[in-house]
Amino acid sequence: MESMNIQPVAFDHPDAVKLNDRVQLEYAERYGDEGDATPLDAAMFKPPYGLYLIAYDDAGTPLATGGWRAMDANGEGYADGDAEIKRMYVTPEARGLGLARRILAALESDAREAGRTRMVLETGSKQPEAIALYTSTAYEPCPKFGYYRDSPLSRCFAKPLR
Repeated sequence: MESMNIQPVAFDHPDAVKLNDRVQLEYAERYGDEGDATPLDAAMFKPPYGLYLIAYDDAGTPLATGGWRAMDANGEGYADGDAEIKRMYVTPEARGLGLARRILAALESDAREAGRTRMVLETGSKQPEAIALYTSTAYEPCPKFGYYRDSPLSRCFAKPLR
């Protein structure tokens, strides 16, 4: 298997936009809606308050993404010190190579170094692969938070970073 190069990029980088469009299409297909409507902005992923990563193959093809953004206690159920995972995605042709696990580990490490105390994420019941990834890496169900906290399809998970 060729090597994978995981690089930090801006959330609005053209490769990030391209992969974001693909993940949104997949969400729309799975849920029959417009995709994830959570308001996101490139500034949310700028270090030290976040990080956005893309995994590239040797040919420079972007194959996977993931990011975290700092969140603190607010009316949507976040807690002080939270780091929220957003846009974890692996293209269908690159699934099964361990890229999601590598990106997730890098995001956790970066958020920990940035002083965040808990990694949180929201996924959905129609994403069993995502739920399997997170539960296999010590994430546990937690009280619901975020844009979709009132959705019956929403599933929220958390993992202490300390």
